[in-house]
Amino acid sequence: MASIFTRIVKGEIPCYQIAEDERYFAFLDINPLAKGHTLVIPKREIDYIFDIDDDTLAGMIVFAKKVAHAIEASVSCKRIGVAVLGLEVPHAHIHLVPLQTEADISFSKPKLQLSKEEMEKIAETIRSNF
Repeated sequence: MASIFTRIVKGEIPCYQIAEDERYFAFLDINPLAKGHTLVIPKREIDYIFDIDDDTLAGMIVFAKKVAHAIEASVSCKRIGVAVLGLEVPHAHIHLVPLQTEADISFSKPKLQLSKEEMEKIAETIRSNF
């Protein structure tokens, strides 16, 4: 069975898309730690990030860097934090989280509840800076 992220890439499940190319896809996390919290995934479904071949992993990091710069240009923050957990969805992904402090990337804190309109506006702003 395809992961939820594979279904998002295929357009079977809607998302707040940020960017994509032939190998990678970026979209807003629907349970964000901060406004602009984005997930970057390889389109090819691979469960564990350290099982990704070197070329694909390197490309994923370069793609994530471009997305991070677009987030920085769109959302007020000091830095973009990077996290890889890999337990909640069996599809490798990188979290890009706008930070003011280190505490902003704590996955145990309550997630933001943003309206569909606010999520769409954030996604459009980041897309326009990609």
